[in-house]
Amino acid sequence: MSVEVVLFWLFAACTLLSAAVVVVVRSPLSCAISLVGTFFSLAGIYVLLWAHTIAVLQVLVYAGAIMVLFLFVIMLLSLAEVGPGTKLSFSRLLGAGAAVALFAALLGSILKLPVRPDAWAADPAKAAAFGTLDSVGKLLYTSYLLPFEAVSVLLLVAIVGAVVVAKSRI
Repeated sequence: MSVEVVLFWLFAACTLLSAAVVVVVRSPLSCAISLVGTFFSLAGIYVLLWAHTIAVLQVLVYAGAIMVLFLFVIMLLSLAEVGPGTKLSFSRLLGAGAAVALFAALLGSILKLPVRPDAWAADPAKAAAFGTLDSVGKLLYTSYLLPFEAVSVLLLVAIVGAVVVAKSRI
């Protein structure tokens, strides 16, 4: 067993554990801190994949800027602890159905992957360009420009909504 394999399993376990904490814990602040741990563990996996640019962007953008934004919104709203909810409602059933559908779509995508996952590495040009700033920029600003802009607008709307909700308390 090589060091890379051990590190991969270590980062994978840390990612899964901290992501589970995000879902299970009721405190919004604890969830946000656990999400930072998830982002750092993912950055470690990206480094093992030799995608250093994506790893640095993961830490700077997500663990840095986005999480500061989330923590600012949590502190602005001053969310209190919420007791455990045992009441079955339509929104909980809808959320559970959406989670099952998302899991089924993810499983379907995984099953469609080629049998040999390193087949893309057979082309040296693709392997050399994987994860570089040039390839990420070209992909982000050509193929994924609309989703990129949609996410930025969504974040802006979330910030404005949080300020409007919290303005009555300030």
